[in-house]
Amino acid sequence: MVVSAALLVFVTAVLIDTHCHLDVEPLVGQLPQLLAEAHACGIGQWVVPAVRPDGWQGIMELCRRYPAALPTVGIHPMACAEATDDQLSRLDQLASQVVAIGEIGLDRQAADLDGQEACFREQLRIARRHGLPVLIHCRGAIGRTLAVLRQERADQIGGIMHAFSGSLESALEFVRLGFVISISATLTYRGALKPLRLARELPLSQLVLESDAPDLPPQAQRGSFNRPAWLLETARALAALKQVPLDELAAVTSATARATLRLNG
Repeated sequence: MVVSAALLVFVTAVLIDTHCHLDVEPLVGQLPQLLAEAHACGIGQWVVPAVRPDGWQGIMELCRRYPAALPTVGIHPMACAEATDDQLSRLDQLASQVVAIGEIGLDRQAADLDGQEACFREQLRIARRHGLPVLIHCRGAIGRTLAVLRQERADQIGGIMHAFSGSLESALEFVRLGFVISISATLTYRGALKPLRLARELPLSQLVLESDAPDLPPQAQRGSFNRPAWLLETARALAALKQVPLDELAAVTSATARATLRLNG
């Protein structure tokens, strides 16, 4: 069994994974097994972020097959160069069927930051029209991302800063805009500094959890593709840092995720 006995613990409060790419390989090809493993670890819901328009239909179909999987649609900054007006119109049409717009944002490692920003702004406007939160990808562009969110009145919708790797000071700026900070398995990495500071200093009520599977496996599993069940390692690491029981950690982070995403129950 890939999931160790140490991970198979009973968690009374269900954990929510706010960012898990269930629609891509190698996850999608073995989804029943992987989700069963995750359920055994107390994980009960997954937000499935979109990256490219050609993946939207697959996400919608997957989430119909697995009701605990929650769909989003969006154009990742690394896909913005190919984005078309027709695709943005399709995103607008699909918005009523999803829990968030994402993942969207800015990435300095991708070409044409100005083009990314135009695509980002249009998606924020769609999200605001539909009253939907957003999943924000931000790499190397924190100041510019903050400026765009302020100018586009993203405080009216809020959302989640995906696998946030910025400073505590910048995290607090996003929190003031109504965003919560997502903690990933980078918290478990040897030599991690910023994730540890964020986890220690931010109130637990401003944090949510994500696996980003199949990317960002925990330290102990680096070199393998990340599995949904391994979110529990991040939860346990955060609970230890916060010095709270795992059940309390699960209850608080899941309540924050539900509030941010406007989920029932």
